[in-house]
Amino acid sequence: MTTDLSAPGSQSKGSTATAGKGKRPRPPFGVSTVAILAILIAVFSLVPLGYVVYMTAATGWDTAVELIVRPRVGELLLNTIMLVVFTVPLCLILGVGGAWLVERTQLRGHRWWAVALAAPLAIPAFVNSYSWVSAVPSLEGIWSGVLIATLSYFPLVYIPAAATLGRLDPAIEQSAASLGLGPWAVFFRVVLPQLRIAMSGGALLVALHLLSEYGAFAMIRFDTFTTAIMVQFQSTFNGTAGNMLASVLVLLCLILLMAEVKSRGTARYARIGSGAQAKATRLALGGYQLPAHLGLLALSVLAFGLPVWVVLRWVVAGGAGVWAADEFIPALLQTLMYGTIGAAVTTLVAFPMAYLAVRRPSWFSKMLELSNYVTSSLPGIVVGLAFVTVSIRVVPGVYQTAAVLIAAYVLLFLPRALVNLRSGLAQAPKELDEAAQSLGKAPIVSFIKVTLRLTAPAAAGGAALVFLAIVNELTATLLLSPNGTRTLATEFWNKSSEIDYAGAAPYALLMILISAPMTYLLFQQSKKVAGQ
Repeated sequence: MTTDLSAPGSQSKGSTATAGKGKRPRPPFGVSTVAILAILIAVFSLVPLGYVVYMTAATGWDTAVELIVRPRVGELLLNTIMLVVFTVPLCLILGVGGAWLVERTQLRGHRWWAVALAAPLAIPAFVNSYSWVSAVPSLEGIWSGVLIATLSYFPLVYIPAAATLGRLDPAIEQSAASLGLGPWAVFFRVVLPQLRIAMSGGALLVALHLLSEYGAFAMIRFDTFTTAIMVQFQSTFNGTAGNMLASVLVLLCLILLMAEVKSRGTARYARIGSGAQAKATRLALGGYQLPAHLGLLALSVLAFGLPVWVVLRWVVAGGAGVWAADEFIPALLQTLMYGTIGAAVTTLVAFPMAYLAVRRPSWFSKMLELSNYVTSSLPGIVVGLAFVTVSIRVVPGVYQTAAVLIAAYVLLFLPRALVNLRSGLAQAPKELDEAAQSLGKAPIVSFIKVTLRLTAPAAAGGAALVFLAIVNELTATLLLSPNGTRTLATEFWNKSSEIDYAGAAPYALLMILISAPMTYLLFQQSKKVAGQ
């Protein structure tokens, strides 16, 4: 710090944070207080995992083996594995291929295509399934599931792949080309290995969505662990068989997490050295310009155009009668209420974790943070079953209350707020807090006026992503919502389950309209990270 900040007249009498004396400025909250809060949050976040472990142990080894080692579980396991094996590679091909065309070729209108390929993320998978079943009623089975899942989830690979391509230094590619490698050889031997982290992360997100998705597969009558657990819950209310299916599903999630960590490898992907990063040279498509446009157009129509067209067609067919205010307005208001409260609470709960990770980094803070990522990877139905069981047995007074539903949202979507908050705090140097305190500001005042103001945009972005997730959440909401709760997702599901497609259309349309701005925000954030 400069001598001006430590001059006698530059701080109030009795100030304890004087840079001139080299004293460390006090944090706005006691570090021990933040640590205790973070520990409590971590313990709370492990409730679903603890529930699965407890129920498995309580069932007994013989009964557990009998319920798990049976033909029905083998059928569900085969369906789930086939779904992952076929869908994830297709999403990788479409996501990476689309990102490469948009970011590294002379594709005409590439800025427009960049947005178009991210747009399908605004359509919930169960709305996509509803649209395809409306257009092709005979859809069912594994290949229908692969089709709908691929069209719904390939943007989860495209967005990080495009962001990574946008910030890669092309110097290595240029060196490879100068050594005689052709464009395809450069792509497979130089570019693709540098996309490993983006591809593994995107593949993990796709796979976890496949394990947790309920509505999309139930609508096409394709059985997975999630659909089977829901059937068990509805028929026997948290029966032993459903709990054993949940334990297998959790095991699959943990295997995927470990596989993703392993796939990252230990190679470095950062550029080291001085000088400005070179600008990538876009490859000429030549005669492939038209096929590239036709391929991207077909993908955009199937993933975004057809669902929107079907929803609008049903809205028109239903006429004014489907917009009954006594049904429509409460669903919209309750969705906005749960989304807003859930986003605010999740962002607030994420703060202690983010603060420790940035301002007091250690193995302890990393372990606390990891506990949240493990829980958020669990399907919504497992989290819902855990809260049903715990609330009934431990605190029966809160069963089927809004507080339990909000708590489930917090656990499911905490990482969305945590990642953004951590990034925002990292961009708010603690030296600014030091300067404010050395000028006589109390720790809490300097935190609010300096750190909190600088972190606010990142916190708002994280809250927006949590809001988007809550608006489109179906499974946990069906299990935990209080009697009389009507959200856009649950009302859509109730009407579509009754084959009232016209009645379901307005709710689908509103979910798309609410999700679209949030999806665009996510896309813009990814471009900002890439420095574009």
